[in-house]
Amino acid sequence: MPTSTSFDELLNTKQKKLAFFQNLVLVAVADKYLDKAESDFLVSIGQRLNLTEEDTRPIADNLSLLNFIIPEEGLQKTMELQTLVMMVVQDGQVADAEYNLCLDYARRIGYSKEMLDDFIKQLGQNSAG
Repeated sequence: MPTSTSFDELLNTKQKKLAFFQNLVLVAVADKYLDKAESDFLVSIGQRLNLTEEDTRPIADNLSLLNFIIPEEGLQKTMELQTLVMMVVQDGQVADAEYNLCLDYARRIGYSKEMLDDFIKQLGQNSAG
């Protein structure tokens, strides 16, 4: 699981933080619905990254134009995928659109469907427990 130090070390520029947050938002709204648990999770991540509403407004205002931003660092890729999966399991169900976006991200960073399914299984149990 990502720790706050790994967040801070990996996401050490505002650009990296915003790219990470954008990826999270894309997964959160993939099923065209943002429930309270997903919204709360986004807010908590935004706060943890010290992002303001002003920082994140362009993401919300341009959702239909946005795509994933794939990080260059391996550890950041893994941490982001784990966090994307945490977003997907927030509401207790994995919508097809959310899953497919995570799968696209996983494949783009060199991970298999099995690896993604493993993350979902592990992180889904953590959020249910």
